[in-house]
Amino acid sequence: MSAIKTHFQDLPVTLDATRKLEIAHQHFDVYALPAHQQLLTWCDRMIGVVDLLTKREGHTRPFLGWLDRYAVGEFLFADCYTDRIVQDRTIARISRDNARSIVFHVFFDATAGSELIYPGKRTGTALEGGIFAVDLDQPVQFKRAPCRHVTIFLPGALLHDVFPDPSALHGRVLSPHLPAVRYLTGRVMSFAAQIRYMAPQEAHRILREIVLLIADAFGEQAGLAGSKAALGRAMAFDQARRYVQTNLHADDLSPDGVMASLGLSRPTVYRLFQHEGGLATYIRHTRLRAAAAELVTWPGVPVQDIAYAHGFRSASDFTRAFRRAYGLAPQDIRQYGGDARAPHPDMSRILRTGAG
Repeated sequence: MSAIKTHFQDLPVTLDATRKLEIAHQHFDVYALPAHQQLLTWCDRMIGVVDLLTKREGHTRPFLGWLDRYAVGEFLFADCYTDRIVQDRTIARISRDNARSIVFHVFFDATAGSELIYPGKRTGTALEGGIFAVDLDQPVQFKRAPCRHVTIFLPGALLHDVFPDPSALHGRVLSPHLPAVRYLTGRVMSFAAQIRYMAPQEAHRILREIVLLIADAFGEQAGLAGSKAALGRAMAFDQARRYVQTNLHADDLSPDGVMASLGLSRPTVYRLFQHEGGLATYIRHTRLRAAAAELVTWPGVPVQDIAYAHGFRSASDFTRAFRRAYGLAPQDIRQYGGDARAPHPDMSRILRTGAG
């Protein structure tokens, strides 16, 4: 059963971290409306912390816009697509509301034609994608080209270890061509696709980690000490994880092979996978998760064939490892996985995340 509660009113951008941890969800889409109502309806609904600037002659043109907002603890995570639009955060609006969050905008694709404009400056900052930061306590105008992007609202106090004065983030931009930004964008895309299936604690942990890594990337750009190491570790972990996934069916997949192929030292790998019980344990659990999924997907394939395909030397070795990890035999998962009327209590956990 989903832990998400859907709300039909706008979620606030300033959230209380002390309240019970849950995932509150809001969805909004103008696709089904008549074309002449789409833009005006979007403007009426989305006016929150910004003014939406539109031209009268454009009001009757078709406008595509959809939004999924998720409130998780002290974070608001908004996955959105819109056609071209202009958002204006003015001093007048700042004086009327209490929204004082730091906001990270993450573009999913390179997007030419977007621009940040600051009061008192004749020229703006052209955006081609990537990640940029805004302090809602400072004015800015954002001209956004048609694109899908994510907006993350977070309390500035969370960033004090990297930015003692979080307002210094306002207007900073990370290029989409940086390896770190490509990695972070991938993390955000994956989170956007999975959040609706996550437990609140898991979603909060991952979102907090993403936010701190983005802050580290901005910190590295600003020359602040301590940021490069954390981001480097995250990128190395992702590189190792992807290598394991790609070579999961190889008989010779081993911790030594991963280290040799990626040029990682043994102490580095130990630190990266310490929370997983070590790289060998991570490989075994990843193989078991993949095997569990195939046992359900391909009920006619013998258990021993699936065991061999996932690097186990024998069906008995596979069965013992499977029982230790999940508390049931491989053939049992087929019974529970194929019968929705009598599910094993841990079946969704096994197929989604594995043991532990």
